[in-house]
Amino acid sequence: MDLSNPGTQANLEAAFGGESMANRKYLFFADVAKQLGNGELAKLFRDTAAQETEHAFAHFRLLHPELVIADATSLSDEQKQAMLKRCLDLAIEGETYEYTTMYPNFAAQARTDRDAEAEAEFNGQISESQDHAAILRKAASNFGFLTPIEHHHAERYGVALEALQGQGTAGQAAAAVAGKWICKVCSMIYDPAIGDPDSGIAAGTPFEAIADDWICPICLARKSSFIPYHEPELLAAA
Repeated sequence: MDLSNPGTQANLEAAFGGESMANRKYLFFADVAKQLGNGELAKLFRDTAAQETEHAFAHFRLLHPELVIADATSLSDEQKQAMLKRCLDLAIEGETYEYTTMYPNFAAQARTDRDAEAEAEFNGQISESQDHAAILRKAASNFGFLTPIEHHHAERYGVALEALQGQGTAGQAAAAVAGKWICKVCSMIYDPAIGDPDSGIAAGTPFEAIADDWICPICLARKSSFIPYHEPELLAAA
């Protein structure tokens, strides 16, 4: 699908929005029918809602081919992480738009129309979207921390494999990597060049300068659970 034509992209986005809205609307109708004791009609609405979901998914796959998975087993860990990060980026973008632009504009219009009930609803959605965006940003941040962890694991496995093949003994470098500390519980590596912005630790902050009540952003272990980071190393056989 060629999305270089803005008209086609706009139409796909509109179609996705329409099918998505139909799904939720029919589920609402199904709930009404169920409460009124008409199980047959409720089932019809639920079945149709499921079909509308498939239509929406089809449109979304065309809009975001980078998220289409043909064979998950063929993807590397890096590719999987990249796809999950893309999902989070899109989710954060949507929630941020809702609380910075969409709902504030809707609330302003409700004030102009003197519709207090609608204004209260939109203001409530602003707060909820902010909460959602914060959660998603935290998840995205954690994925960023997970990348060096998985790299560390891969290096350790590589050294272990070489040791298994008789090329030496698995160990670690004698000198710690300057500035880096690793969590003994989950292997999260604190890098002062990155810091932990979500916890108020700015980039460039040495580990020693972090308050003692700081906790690991991945596993919530205490600062005391961190030790100086040594890179995995194949030591010469004795």
